[in-house]
Amino acid sequence: MQQKINWIDNLRGIACLMVVMIHTTTWYITNANVVTPFSWDLSNVLNSASRVSVPLFFMISGYLFFGERSAQQRHFVRIGLCLLFYSVIALIYIKLFTPISVGLSLRYILQKPIFYHLWFFFAIIVIYLLSPLIQVKKTNAMVVLGLMVLLGVIANPNTVPQTIGNMKWLPINLYIRGDTFYYVLYGLLGRAVGMLDTQKGWISGLAGGMFALCVVSISLGTHKQLQINGNFADTFYVYCGPLVFIAAISLFVVVKNCLNARPLPVLAFISRYSLGIYGFHALIIHFLRTHGYQVTAWPVLDILWIFGATLAGSLLLSMGLQRLDTRRLVS
Repeated sequence: MQQKINWIDNLRGIACLMVVMIHTTTWYITNANVVTPFSWDLSNVLNSASRVSVPLFFMISGYLFFGERSAQQRHFVRIGLCLLFYSVIALIYIKLFTPISVGLSLRYILQKPIFYHLWFFFAIIVIYLLSPLIQVKKTNAMVVLGLMVLLGVIANPNTVPQTIGNMKWLPINLYIRGDTFYYVLYGLLGRAVGMLDTQKGWISGLAGGMFALCVVSISLGTHKQLQINGNFADTFYVYCGPLVFIAAISLFVVVKNCLNARPLPVLAFISRYSLGIYGFHALIIHFLRTHGYQVTAWPVLDILWIFGATLAGSLLLSMGLQRLDTRRLVS
């Protein structure tokens, strides 16, 4: 069990860093008409490599709560308080630093999050709600692989349509609708893959190769869509798309196999404060990007600066919050 906790901590730290990178590079991705091709391509690669971050969080939750252990009352209290707390922080930020209407933000609070990154707290509640009803059984690798191929690619409604003449042959229609299905599926596979015996060198190598191949494919596909549409399209970026799906499971296996001996100090440190980092980071990036604290003329320096400043700032806020929040209700 200690090894399992170790690799989960390392994986959570990696996922947290990736979330910050996604939002650090978003400005370049969505402003292709005003940035250089180099800066857009660089951001595209970094963003593509980080798309697995949120799926990894769902897989971690599924591994922890879709087994013998399920979410308890304290977990629901904590997630509810997190949503409330970080929504209040976001409202204060909106009021003080943006022209966004606080009234409109509150009017639609039950339909969409106060600030864009807080959607995750809504989505993870579904995993918690289902956890008392789900206990994933240990099964063989071929069954898990078959489900991954069928549900993640062949029947995935986010798969780019493939046709022969007038006949559409991919994706097949299994009446899968909505992203929530895939958030739950990530959780189920997190538990299923986590229980598999994957400790073989060739499996780690194959998983690492698949992750790299998916990152390249996401980057190239997004670049091609930019050329076709003349603007950014998130066709290959969506968290439930087949390439992100395969990449997330591949990285999950790599970390499980290769980073399971002990928690790496930096990743364990980030993991310990990951909740606060997630809650604060988007506000810091928005502030830096909208108040002139960026150096977009030097994209590499700018990405390093925004990423580093955001990580440091959200980490300090998270550490301070933990000192006050001794029961770890929102930190």
